[in-house]
Amino acid sequence: MRIYPAIDIKDGKCVRLYKGRFDDVTVYGDSPADMAKKWEAQGGEYIHVVDLDGALKGHGVNADKIREICESVSVPVQTGGGIRTTEDIEAKLACGISRVIIGTKAVSDSEFVKRAADKYGDKIVIGIDAKDGMVAVEGWEKTSDFTAVEFAKKMVALGVKTIVYTDIATDGTLSGPNVAAMREMAAAVNADIIASGGIGSLDDILSLKDTGVEGVIVGKALYEGKIDLTKAVAAAGGKV
Repeated sequence: MRIYPAIDIKDGKCVRLYKGRFDDVTVYGDSPADMAKKWEAQGGEYIHVVDLDGALKGHGVNADKIREICESVSVPVQTGGGIRTTEDIEAKLACGISRVIIGTKAVSDSEFVKRAADKYGDKIVIGIDAKDGMVAVEGWEKTSDFTAVEFAKKMVALGVKTIVYTDIATDGTLSGPNVAAMREMAAAVNADIIASGGIGSLDDILSLKDTGVEGVIVGKALYEGKIDLTKAVAAAGGKV
């Protein structure tokens, strides 16, 4: 199981939200690139970056910061937030990104996902953010009519190989992951599932080891000093 240290960018700064609320923001640093270097130095194998401004505005906003991150580390970087067009995907890949995460657009336009998966293969990841089991969109401001599992199955049928699954109710709370939801998702689809939301301790990470998820995104717990990344990577067992 792989650990993905998370970097959320808002107004060019490294921040975290509480339960996805844009009015509840904590700033942890002015330089996302420096943060990426820190996580790489502590054993981070894959950096997870979210352009929060992009998610809200529907187009990439922090491209310069994302490029700086890619140029600052040697490990791969995946990013999401505001990916709505093929041009958005190309722009992110041009920054040096290894995988691009499509969220809101995937819900409204499955044909776009199919074209992207056909063209870019493993570089395309679908981000499924769930609120009470239903898929949320547009920076988590709205809820769709899909359950997370049925939507995941639809995406895998289109050729998607990796899904980032976030439980919004636990995100940024440090209260523990939704283990049952992650287990259900991993069992339901033939794809790599990356669990996101609620990780507050090493025990939380270990609670996901037998669920079948490929990786775990860790954000606030790293910034609050509740998890030592080096120990987390070792406990998770490194790469699958």
